[in-house]
Amino acid sequence: MADALAVSLRGNVVAITGASSGIGRELALQIAARGARLALGARDLSRLSEVARECAERGGAEAIAVRTDVSDEASCRAFVEAAIRQFGRIDTLVNNAGIGMWARVDELADASVFERLMRVNYLGAVWCTYHALPHLRRSRGRIVAVSSLTGKTGVPTRSGYAASKHAMHGFFDSLRIELRGTGVSVTIVCPGFVATEIRERNLGPDGRPLGTSPVREAEAMTAGECARRIVRALERREREVVMTARGRAGQWLRLLAPGLVDRIAARAIARGI
Repeated sequence: MADALAVSLRGNVVAITGASSGIGRELALQIAARGARLALGARDLSRLSEVARECAERGGAEAIAVRTDVSDEASCRAFVEAAIRQFGRIDTLVNNAGIGMWARVDELADASVFERLMRVNYLGAVWCTYHALPHLRRSRGRIVAVSSLTGKTGVPTRSGYAASKHAMHGFFDSLRIELRGTGVSVTIVCPGFVATEIRERNLGPDGRPLGTSPVREAEAMTAGECARRIVRALERREREVVMTARGRAGQWLRLLAPGLVDRIAARAIARGI
């Protein structure tokens, strides 16, 4: 939508998962500066509480920290209920929590990593959305799904991650159609490589976090810039945001020369960006 149709976030109640670090933390700080009230969810309550404090200091925003494990439906429901108890409403839900992988399928010690990725990246977003939806319908609110370019095309060493993001796209594209006429918007965001801690937490062949990033982080988009683009998109209620020129070109190229896209994806992973 055009800038004229952008809606201010002042006074909005915004619920953000995965808000203790990276893109989620930047989103919380930038949205707080716009005068919103925040329900922040993540597993690390200590770091999350620090983000809530920063929000209050920078934006004067009321922010609550709710320990949330999105891989558990009851925890997702409790996160939504905590927001309603504190603020009485939810206007915007940002499904940002996620976990990655960096290993070939034939390198994995066992297949349990695939279930873990689906529970966090896909089902976590589904469960939070399901429990928040009645409140979002009342407020004619916004749903934001932070996906990835891997939600649009396969990527070597990221098979389980790509599958979970493809699932997100299918769910939220379908939900958008179901919500036509309700006033609730659905925005899917597709960043490329972003300089966050997620790659250090990527699950390796043994199912444990790598501890180091396989990507040249200095060449990646900053979390702050990624968050800025997400905030702009949710204010405008945009349908989808593909954040890189390579990603936008890849969508068309995949239709015309899918084998070339495969080679480009393999080369990008080999180069680390």
